[in-house]
Amino acid sequence: MDGALRSVNRVLLAVAGVLLLATGLAALVGGFDLPRHWNFDLPSGWPWARPDDVLLSDADRTRWRSESWWWPAVLGGLGLAVILLLSWLLAQLRRRRLGEVLVESGDGEGALLRGRALSNVLEAEAASLPGVDKAAVRLTGRRTTPRASVELLLSAHAEPGPVLGRVTGEALEHARTSASLDGLPAEVRLRTVKHRPERVV
Repeated sequence: MDGALRSVNRVLLAVAGVLLLATGLAALVGGFDLPRHWNFDLPSGWPWARPDDVLLSDADRTRWRSESWWWPAVLGGLGLAVILLLSWLLAQLRRRRLGEVLVESGDGEGALLRGRALSNVLEAEAASLPGVDKAAVRLTGRRTTPRASVELLLSAHAEPGPVLGRVTGEALEHARTSASLDGLPAEVRLRTVKHRPERVV
């Protein structure tokens, strides 16, 4: 699924880039009056042949406004474009969280573990460590090579160094071995609880 989504993204970006580049070049050719300066002819129907040309004339813009189908077609086309863009955006958001992790079962075939289950276990163990008030874990990457993004909210007097060592040496290591993974790269972000300054007498 991730590979297909990446392919679709690349195709869409490539098509959008080619269309934008072609439009920009066409506008530059007409805007700088290059046919006259460089002595070449443009194909018939070229949208911008001279600096004073416009893409849509007044007649072109108002040509279909009196037709009964015009506004339904415009609104329908805009609605379809919005739906497609929202679908693409939701697909990008869903892609950020890994849905499944491939676990080596010992029989050569493997088993699929829900990414949410593994992240919940890792999250619970990280939150139970001394000095951690709250933990949030998100798994990304591929199901054969997952990556962990860990956010920790530290207690007021917790020392970041020891907490980070326990997270990497205990919680992440336990998750890696339980899922029979060769490695589990992780990015750990630390935040501290805000507290009032203490007065020393």
